[in-house]
Amino acid sequence: MRRLKHRAQFLQAARGLKSVRRGFVLQATKCDDAEPGIGFTVTKRVGNAPERNRIKRRLRALSEKIAQKFKPNFNYVLIGRREALHEPFSLLEEGLGRAIEKIHSPHAKRVDARERKAKS
Repeated sequence: MRRLKHRAQFLQAARGLKSVRRGFVLQATKCDDAEPGIGFTVTKRVGNAPERNRIKRRLRALSEKIAQKFKPNFNYVLIGRREALHEPFSLLEEGLGRAIEKIHSPHAKRVDARERKAKS
């Protein structure tokens, strides 16, 4: 799998499909590359640097374990949450599998800035 490294790739994924779980948020968007791309991020609000790094390590291990479920022609971004530190790895794995299924289901909704403003 490719790694997403550029800010523009993360911003594009934020405008795509989204699935929220207890330990993370999964964002996805279509891309031109045949190989799926994945990026990881954890905001400073989650904790200090060692905690954020530990969350990212867990998410990277999780994505490697479940790599076959990621679809080609998509970029994915995993946004770590504090619960990812303490949640059992098996639950994280199950949650990521369901999040991918939800994003690729025909009923998945696209996140739209206009919809977010209307809800506020």
